[in-house]
Amino acid sequence: MNADGRLKMRLRVELGLALFVAGLFLLTLISREWIEALTGFDPDHHNGSFEWAIVATLFAMSSFLFVRARSDWRKVRACLTPPENPGRTSGRV
Repeated sequence: MNADGRLKMRLRVELGLALFVAGLFLLTLISREWIEALTGFDPDHHNGSFEWAIVATLFAMSSFLFVRARSDWRKVRACLTPPENPGRTSGRV
């Protein structure tokens, strides 16, 4: 796999993870009890502070992943655009 292919794959993985984590962030923001219902794990004894920490962590993770994906998208776009010809001043041949 060449460098462009690896960069495109990394972009897809980062974007997929960012969307997944952002979805978890929104789910946790709307209904924080889903974690306890799914796992039965309740470290804060219905206080809610643990869930808010998870919301903050998911927000930070999704923001980081979106920034990384945007950076990779710019690199991919730069690789795909043909270089400009500085010697030509007009569009005529």
